Amino acid sequence: MVDDHPLLLAGVVNLFEVNDDFTVVAKGATADDALQINKKLRPDVMVLDLFMPGNVFDVITEIVTKSGGTKVVAFTAMTASDYAVRALNAGASGYILKGSSAEELIQGVRAAHNGETYITPSFACKVVEALRIASLRRMSAGPIKLSIREEQIVRLLLRGFTNREIAVGLGIGEKTVKNYMTILMQKLHARNRLEVLIAAQKLEVGGQREPMSRH
Repeated sequence: MVDDHPLLLAGVVNLFEVNDDFTVVAKGATADDALQINKKLRPDVMVLDLFMPGNVFDVITEIVTKSGGTKVVAFTAMTASDYAVRALNAGASGYILKGSSAEELIQGVRAAHNGETYITPSFACKVVEALRIASLRRMSAGPIKLSIREEQIVRLLLRGFTNREIAVGLGIGEKTVKNYMTILMQKLHARNRLEVLIAAQKLEVGGQREPMSRH
């Protein structure tokens, strides 16, 4: 947990410390603190305030790309969609407003840990629209073709399947699904799972084959 407001930080830390499902391994107050904590401890999830000393957006990218699995959840009071887009594009797995309930924050951290993207529900539509516009701009460069397997994965993504559920449904390994997700992000010019979904919707994937049943 990293936030430069001591009282808020103490409250958030306590929220997770009293929950048996979580262990708070460290706390800090600056972007540099976040980097140092990540280097030393490699936590599963880091909850970061967006506005504290240091370039938090660059730190998010560095943590996500170099930590080997650490997920980042942005916890902020900023309700402008461009900040959310910037955080998600930097690699954050969640964007949670500080006006959210304790249950929403816990749910967002769980989602990030499970490889999912979580946005405060009351704010999600605004962010999705901003991401959709950004995705359309990137896709305007030319046509995109997906393999049969990639289309299968996209169809299941559109139906809300997690990576584990996709792996079970297609009879492949979860690591293989993650590899396909990386390829899809490259092909669809997407920087996170949510942008993959938005771009896939515009491709009208799945119209030529019967959808798979959920197990």
